[in-house]
Order: sequence, then structure tokens, then C-alpha cells
Amino acid sequence: MVRRPVLAAGCVPVIVALALAAVPARADRPGGVVPAPAAAPAAPAAPAAVTTVTAAAVKPPPGMLEAIEQDLNMSREEAETRLINENRLLAVAARLKEKLGVRFGGAWLRTKTAHTLVVASTSAADIPQIIVEGAQAEVVPRSLTQLIAIRKKLDATLPPDPLISGVRYVDVKRNKVTVLATAPQRVGVFVQKSGVDRTAVTVLPSVEVPLPLSAPSYELVGGAAYYVGPVNRCSVGFSVTKGAQAGFVSSGHCGRKGDVTTGFNRVVQGVFQASAFPGSDHAWITVNESWKTVPAVESGAGSTVAVSGARPAVEGASICQSGSTTDWQCGRVQQLNASVTYPQGVVSDLTRTSICAEPGDSGGPIISIDQAQGVTSGGSGDCASGGTTYFQPITEILTTYGLTLKTTGDDMPSGASRACTGYPRQVTGTLIKGQDDYQPAEPYRSAVAGLHVGCVDGPEDADFDLYLEKWTGLKWLAVAPGDGVTSDEMVSHQGTPGSYRYRITATTGSGPYVLGFTTP
Repeated sequence: MVRRPVLAAGCVPVIVALALAAVPARADRPGGVVPAPAAAPAAPAAPAAVTTVTAAAVKPPPGMLEAIEQDLNMSREEAETRLINENRLLAVAARLKEKLGVRFGGAWLRTKTAHTLVVASTSAADIPQIIVEGAQAEVVPRSLTQLIAIRKKLDATLPPDPLISGVRYVDVKRNKVTVLATAPQRVGVFVQKSGVDRTAVTVLPSVEVPLPLSAPSYELVGGAAYYVGPVNRCSVGFSVTKGAQAGFVSSGHCGRKGDVTTGFNRVVQGVFQASAFPGSDHAWITVNESWKTVPAVESGAGSTVAVSGARPAVEGASICQSGSTTDWQCGRVQQLNASVTYPQGVVSDLTRTSICAEPGDSGGPIISIDQAQGVTSGGSGDCASGGTTYFQPITEILTTYGLTLKTTGDDMPSGASRACTGYPRQVTGTLIKGQDDYQPAEPYRSAVAGLHVGCVDGPEDADFDLYLEKWTGLKWLAVAPGDGVTSDEMVSHQGTPGSYRYRITATTGSGPYVLGFTTP
């Protein structure tokens, strides 16, 4: 493999000045960057604006840090640092992808704590703007668009047999398309006949044999089981809407248009409105009035993770899956833009991950912190020996069916606002800096599972945080944090029956507050 020099962004003003003198790569150094010739350095560029990101800027949902520690073999400090870095660098990656356009060659994270973002371009002229954004620059011969075109041509050429060439993906680190094959020599012949640039393809021996993860066997929360027929079990993905219709997305191989679903409790639930498999692997299902959609996914031990958006993760990012078989599992994004060959045919534009999954997890949600990523399609291996999982990105599903992802804030009561008016229950109080208050005066008990929504409005110059807590039988446990940097916070939680209360904390500032909330 050709080793390509990488330009670091450790000291932005100095490196920007040097990068401006870079010259195009020579033919004898493919994919490389020729250092600037020895000459008087250019005048230093103006320092780039730097946004300081602290631990308070990233508030992972309950249970996520613990799962990342365990599944990615990290300390608590490493897991916290990783999420802080990812939150900052994924925004950088999105900006650079838009700026570079057709020259964009991909992006990936490096180091255990995702400290470094590498962004590739087909033009050395893009090096300065990549470095100014705080990323490392790498010059590559092929753009991401070109690599995807090569992968699509291979999809149409290679035999549709998972036992021969089960997986193909764009490997942006190598700037190639990789084919994982149980019969690499045979696959090599097909690659040669396909007419693609052979130097842009790597065929590797592999034991991955993709299979869909469906299995024989009144709140709608991602990761919960649902059934198609008497024994077919899959997992709920993300809650969505289409006009006045509410429902959820899941895997296409779980059912076909017109199929009726029942929920985890075997109560009639919904109907498949559309489904695609193979080619793609996605579906959307409308639900009846007995089921209420919520922007949340199960994260184990009765907890849920709120869904706030759908910002795509890049290669190397940590992500987690909720499924009705394996519950809550975490891993990393390995490659984007992958194709896999199932026994039923090829599915393209999937994301390949190190998450383990098992039959029954199909359709379950994949999430990065609080950002929806996609629904589980299939996998290879299992959670006992380790495995690989592929998911269908959420953006394609939403676009294909004209759906809107349900996110936090959608379930606020009619007339409610950030000023916390319009809630059926309201209480008031006063806090001084460093003080906690608990509301209502007597904790309330919810006899049924359902959605809890709370909102606190404090003084404009203060930072008041809001936490929904549940009694475990031994202690009060925070199940939904709202700890941003303003005096107005909102939390939502899909909860099980039990006793609840709100804790309001004056992190900075003092003064009166209003708490509005709803109960199931």
C-alpha cells in the first residue's frame, strides 16, 4: 500500500503559511503531497477562529458512556474525550465535504479518542482550507464520487452470491474499493472483466457471509420488538411522520407492502406502506391510534436515548444499536458506501460497522450520541464471537418515502413553548447559585408507561439545568438530563411505570423559575 504523507494541523497559523506553498503531487508519488520547495516562508496567515469545546458541550444519554467503555475497551475519560472530539470534528467534516464538492475524497477519524480528523481531496490546492478548518489534509487520486461509481459497477458485475463476494465497500483510507470475498481468486477474474480500473480495487479474503437479522420467533420506542405474522420478529427503527400519518422505519426484508404488524405485546400495530429489498433495505410502517410515536430509542435497563436529529457520522465515529435481541450494543463506523450480497440479492449504500448484532435486531435504530444514523440491515458473526453489522442510512429512507424524522421537541403539549407555558402541570420556585430544588413537592407516580416532558424557564442571565429522576428502589436516578448552557431547558423521556421527580440546579446565576411538565 502506498504511504501518503499527511499534513497535520497542530499549529494552524504556521502550517497554513507552509501549505500555501505546496505544489501538485508528482507522477512518481501517487496520492502524495510534495513538500514546498526551500524558499522564504510566506507571511503567516491570520489565525483561524477556534471554538473551544468542553466536556459540558456533549451530554451523552444515560448508559451510552458505560456501553462505549465496555464495547470499545476505553476508560471513562477516554470515552468522554472521544465523544467531545466527535461532536466537534463531525461538523468540520460536513463543512469540508460541502466546500470541496466533487474533489472530496472522504473523511475519517484517527486515534483512540478520535483526536484527529483526516479529510482527503483530489487537489493539493485544497490543503490550506482543510488545515484552517482544523483537519489533516491528504491528497488522493480518486474522489469519493469516483469510488462510489466503481463500487456500483462492481455491484452489477460480480456474481450475486454471498458465498463468493459478499461485501464491497469504499475504503477512503486506501482510496480504493475493497471487495471481501470467500473466493478471492475467482472474484479477481470478475473484477478484471468488469472494466473498472484494477488499481482502484482490492480483493481481500474474508469469512463474512451477510444474512438479514430478522428472526423466527403502547408506546412506540426504537429497538422494541414487532412481529410480522405469527413468528417473524424484527425491531422498530425510528419514529417518523408523513403528513398526518405516524409510523416508524425499519428494514425492508422484514415485510412487504400490505403486511400487518403486531407490537412487542402482540397487539395489532400497523401496516407496511412501502418496502424495498434487495437493492436497498428499508421500509416504513404506519401505526394505528393505539400506538404513540416518540423520538426515543431503548438503551437498556429501562432507559431511553432521545433523538434530536440525523447528522451523519463519518468513518471512525462511535455509534450504538438498539435491537430486540441484543438490546444495546456499541461500536465504530468502519466504512460508508458499502454493498453486500445477501442470498436474496445485493443491497447497496450501506454503512459497515463493528457493532455486533443477531437475528431479530433487523430494523433496529443506529444512533450516534443523539443523532439518528440508520436502521440495521444485516450482519456477519454474532455477539459471542464478535461480528460486523451493516445499516441503511436514515437519510436515504426519509428521502425515498418523503418522511419526517420525529425529534425532541415534537411532543411538547399544544401551546407549549420554550417559555414553559401551556403545560398541564406547572410549579414555581427560586434558586441561588449552586442550589438544587426538587419538584413537585411530592414525587408523582406514573402507573403506565409513557412520555414524560419537562421544561424549566429561569432568569435570562443564569444557567439552570433540569433533570428528570426516577426512583429505583434504592436511589433517585437521572433518566433524562437537560444541562445546556442557558436558563431554559427541556427534557423528554419514554418511561416505564414508577415514581418520578424533577431536579432543578442553578449552575450559575440566581432567581425565580417556572417548571412545566406532563405525565403519561
